[in-house]
Amino acid sequence: MQLGKDMVERDFIPESKMLEIIDDCAEMGVKAITFSGGGEPLVYKYMPQTLRKLVETPIAFATLTNGARLKGEVAELFAKYGTWVRVSMDGYDNESYQKFRSTGKGEFDKIITNMEAFKKIGGKCYLGVSFIVGQENYHAIYSMSKILREIGVDSLKISPTITSNESEATNAYHAKIYNEVKEQVARAQADFGSRLEIYDSYHYQLESFEKSYTWCPYSQMLMVIGADLGIYPCQDKAYNIEEALLGSLKDISFKQWWAENKEAFFKINPSKVCNHHCVSDNKNKVILEYLNADKEHLGFV
Repeated sequence: MQLGKDMVERDFIPESKMLEIIDDCAEMGVKAITFSGGGEPLVYKYMPQTLRKLVETPIAFATLTNGARLKGEVAELFAKYGTWVRVSMDGYDNESYQKFRSTGKGEFDKIITNMEAFKKIGGKCYLGVSFIVGQENYHAIYSMSKILREIGVDSLKISPTITSNESEATNAYHAKIYNEVKEQVARAQADFGSRLEIYDSYHYQLESFEKSYTWCPYSQMLMVIGADLGIYPCQDKAYNIEEALLGSLKDISFKQWWAENKEAFFKINPSKVCNHHCVSDNKNKVILEYLNADKEHLGFV
């Protein structure tokens, strides 16, 4: 699998189409919208207009971000009306951040400053950081936890970098640092856990990423509308046109497409095209177990 292999970086959703999609989502009873992307979602030039529109609806909204654009009106709207913001990080100081992300000098400090200022705005929005751990930054888990607690971040999620579609290769990569990572996470939880929720999601991968099921329930619950106006089953399959494009909103509204294309959600056969890391795998298994249960016996525990 190659993430976003058909993505065209210059693509964006026109303002009028974005507002139409939000109207449709509100009418359809959509519960929540998350902004994410193969790039940085907060560079979208119509984000302020989009958020102002969302504030007028009952739809909850959130974003994944690198934190560089978390400022100004966009930050104000997320802080006051958003549900959560999650900043993805792997660098732990200016030098490492520049190396890992090929950014300019001082970018790490700017992002830390943005997050600190975001929390000072106040509001109900939950600010989290996802720290992606590998061999080059595992030693900084404790120090990063300390920095994030000091600037008021609400939560920190520690996750492993996925190095391969083969679980054995990823596990072998992490075996060299696994014990030290666990020790640092435990220390950070003990020292900073009273003011910073630290979620330990660092673990070995399944022995196999193979899927035995032939239908993905989660594609009907958490699909993706891309900047190309394509509809995809999930973030992993977004911008993989031949394999995963379910439809397009270029000439049709989201509401109309949804009503007329139910069969599109059965295009994806996970047993054939999803034999890679998938965050929805366990959730799919639970849903499928429920749906396959004998309906006459569901009342018995």
